[in-house]
Amino acid sequence: MHIVIMGCGRVGASLANRLDVEGHSIAIIDRDQAAFRRLRTDFSGKTITGVGFDRDRLREAGIEDAHAFAAVSSGDNSNILAARVARENFDVENVVARIYDPKRAEIYERLGIPTVATVAWSTGQMLRRLLPGNVWEEWRDPSGSVILSQIGVHPDWVGHRIRSIGESTNTRIAFVTRYGEGLLPEPDTVLQDGDLLHVVLRLDKQDEVVEALNQPPREVNE
Repeated sequence: MHIVIMGCGRVGASLANRLDVEGHSIAIIDRDQAAFRRLRTDFSGKTITGVGFDRDRLREAGIEDAHAFAAVSSGDNSNILAARVARENFDVENVVARIYDPKRAEIYERLGIPTVATVAWSTGQMLRRLLPGNVWEEWRDPSGSVILSQIGVHPDWVGHRIRSIGESTNTRIAFVTRYGEGLLPEPDTVLQDGDLLHVVLRLDKQDEVVEALNQPPREVNE
């Protein structure tokens, strides 16, 4: 898949390097050409010098064919502006913006722009937002038979109760990450756009559960 990144600082370069190694098509934009020195010497992606919310630079980066866009420059306003352009003008499916001010993160989440605030900065956190269909194992019991994993969900699950999601997939939803903070859900807690599900399940059922959650839900008893 093709992914566009705005900002080639520590986080942006780390994201670009890791995604490039994993075989994704990458384009990274930064107004400072010297910033690209942070990339691996064998980086195979495209580097573009310019402003990340400029539509011409985004088109040059292949935004029209992008599966995901990450805005990880050093400025909140630039990141949000670029993220909104990617989402609203180019209909990019997965968009995430890094925010310095955690108090503003919730506001932008409500505008439909998933954010990662200061306390959650890491390559892993950004990847989880960019590639929501992936499975991220977070814990495994000593026997290796029971695991806690973050599993991406199809957008059509939004609006369903946590209880019904667990019942329909034969799993237990341990907790939800919402606006960058952990939430212990009640049975009637409703899944919101941008929520991250952390699921307890048997290892031998993982493929089955991932397939179920990455598809629109079947008839669910609410």
